[in-house]
Amino acid sequence: MEKRTGVTIVLVCIIAVVAALVVFRIAGNFSAGNAAPGRQADQAPGQQAPQGRPSGGEAARTVSAVRTARVELGSVENQVALGGVVLAASEVPVYPVVGGKLTGLSVKIGDRVQRGELIATVDPSKPGDSFFASPVTSPVSGTVLSVPVPVGDTVQASTAVCVVGDISRLRLETYVPERFSVNMRLGLPAQVRFEAMPGEYFSAEVDEMSPVLDPASRTRRIMLAFTGEASSDSRIMAGMFASLSLVTNSRSGVPVIPRQSLINTYGSWIVFVVEDSGGRTIARRREVERGLESEEMVEISGGLEIGEIIVTEGQTFLSDGDPVRPVEE
Repeated sequence: MEKRTGVTIVLVCIIAVVAALVVFRIAGNFSAGNAAPGRQADQAPGQQAPQGRPSGGEAARTVSAVRTARVELGSVENQVALGGVVLAASEVPVYPVVGGKLTGLSVKIGDRVQRGELIATVDPSKPGDSFFASPVTSPVSGTVLSVPVPVGDTVQASTAVCVVGDISRLRLETYVPERFSVNMRLGLPAQVRFEAMPGEYFSAEVDEMSPVLDPASRTRRIMLAFTGEASSDSRIMAGMFASLSLVTNSRSGVPVIPRQSLINTYGSWIVFVVEDSGGRTIARRREVERGLESEEMVEISGGLEIGEIIVTEGQTFLSDGDPVRPVEE
């Protein structure tokens, strides 16, 4: 009896496994049958796919709207932006011959003095000595720029009682960082701006350079002279802060593109060139070599040809071969 029961259990298990396989096979055939009509609708059996139809990956790419520009011949300048201070052409401190009490001061700030003119008097006498006034005269002709010592104060022979300067000729003083110092040369032109006169530009040129760098600041001191109408403009005053741009190098008749079209990728510079591919407009990634640069334009020394169209806006998220649609301003 027990033997017959065991055989029955084995037969039931075999029948269950066979039934499961049959059900699985029937379900697979049913799914394949449902998929077949859709495939036949697109393509008949044995018929090749139409030529020129994009693959699934290409069809998924979104067309990006971009702005473009042509590679053209132009001019570009290398510029260094610096800050400077307007100074009088010469500033001479006036010292007394002897120390003592400043008893008189015959000038004030802004007065015009001549060489040898009396500026102040100093009493060098001590208690019990006979009083006499020691005169202080100007060693140069110019304008009184400062009077740092009041009457009645005690001065030494090393104390300047006033400063006389020549403000008829003004100069600019600035300090150039070490990395640009080798590009400096006499006669180098500069454009100058002042906050007091927004929108106006004045011309100047380098007329004096320090032969050494300051070891503390790693900068090179240079002086500039105003040229053209700026040299006689009465609105420019000593002490004004100036923003200046020095043109260190320039080239003309070279291929240039807008600076904003360049992308830096792992140390290489690339642009996207717009091309026609099988009736579609796509963007191709191109590595380029740069030359001189200005704030707006960049010289291209390799990688592009004159007349090629490049993407200037909208290139940040482009990949090589992406479809694009150029738009106009």
